[in-house]
Amino acid sequence: MKKFLTAALIALILIASGIFALRISDTSAAANSDYLRIHVRANSNTQIDQSVKYKVKDEVVKYITPYVAECVDKPTAMKVISGILPELEEVCDRVLKSEGFNYVSKASVRAEEFPTRVYGDLTLETGVYDALIIELGTGKGDNWWCVIYPPLCFTSSSADVEYRSAIYDIINKWFNK
Repeated sequence: MKKFLTAALIALILIASGIFALRISDTSAAANSDYLRIHVRANSNTQIDQSVKYKVKDEVVKYITPYVAECVDKPTAMKVISGILPELEEVCDRVLKSEGFNYVSKASVRAEEFPTRVYGDLTLETGVYDALIIELGTGKGDNWWCVIYPPLCFTSSSADVEYRSAIYDIINKWFNK
């Protein structure tokens, strides 16, 4: 009887821990689905390829900023970014060409694994996230990443971030006609 109770207790603990782990995984996956990330991969780890990666990143951020500023949710951001992929490649390729590189870029939106990353007070855990992936040349070098939606990388400082309620804006517009 004692062996039976011990076995039952162990089974109950294993089942409970499995359910708990599943809930944590589901919560993490749900949280990951709130973000659209950006990943710029350099051609290689040479100093020159790494340097141009940052120049490309700066131009991409400048180009994308007005587009994501109007996005009110992640599905909209994904649709907008997916719709400007050829233009993003042109932006990247223009920088590469002006810097004397003979390779080009490739931009796509897809789900990809990201490591844990901290942005100020926000920590995004390791997991699969939807992302704009920009590969420069072979895309085998070190990379730069951030978040497109919500737009964490598209302001000059956290003081520039303004949180608004769409419902409040609609009500406010209606009352101030």
